[in-house]
Amino acid sequence: MQFIRFATSGGVRWGVIVDDQTYGLDRFGEPSLEELATPGYRRRVERAAEIGELPAIEEPDDYLAPVPSVEQIICIGLNYYDHAEEQDEEIPEKPMLFAKSPSSVTDPEAPIVHPDDVEQVDYEVELGIVIGRTACEVDAADAEEYVAGYTVVNDVSARDAQFEDGQFFRGKSYDTFAPMGPALTAPDAIDPNDVEVELRLNGEVKQESTTAEFIFDVGDAIEYLSHVTTLQPGTVISTGTPGGVGVFRDPPELLAPGDTVEAEVEGIGTLENHVVGE
Repeated sequence: MQFIRFATSGGVRWGVIVDDQTYGLDRFGEPSLEELATPGYRRRVERAAEIGELPAIEEPDDYLAPVPSVEQIICIGLNYYDHAEEQDEEIPEKPMLFAKSPSSVTDPEAPIVHPDDVEQVDYEVELGIVIGRTACEVDAADAEEYVAGYTVVNDVSARDAQFEDGQFFRGKSYDTFAPMGPALTAPDAIDPNDVEVELRLNGEVKQESTTAEFIFDVGDAIEYLSHVTTLQPGTVISTGTPGGVGVFRDPPELLAPGDTVEAEVEGIGTLENHVVGE
């Protein structure tokens, strides 16, 4: 089961996808992230779709990021074995953390704006964990209870800003540098630690791996982070990217206006965005 947000002439609506059919969720109202993290709420919605209480609708054209208000974006660096290897980095003993500004979030199909003062804009396909319930000192075994769902994040990065600053925040936080979507897959609908991830640039595969390559899996990430800081509903944890990013290719293959980027995670969908100049 997947939840989606989409734009219509009458405003923003929510829908749910059950067995490849999309249904309008209007009779339930706008779901909270806490409801989406609750198995009982999800069962109610699924049952309503199955017995015809929800209207079947056409697949929408204008998907929106599936998190109405992102509280914060916490990213985990070097979280795939192959990505650490391509940088000739040692495998980290604990998660390497950095942040992106929530204002960098943009929608599926929305443009990624290439800033005029940046030369090296890169792509990174990532599995995103959306926190639905306040999580403090959570054990890995209980982590799923705090998850509203999983989505796709493209952790777009200004490498020259990142390398110049010696830290990540500016290079990761330009407006439009966090495309997110197209759906929020229920936490019990996939195994987030064993799904395929792929990124295509202008139709050509650049990144291809599986979350089975995680160094720190979803439970590990939530346990570690929730013992550092309380995770509020609307927190998005971007779980890292596999090998194949543009800056480490020989020669580098970076984003330019006119490019189309497709970030795909198995069981969630394909997040497509095009690149435009500032």
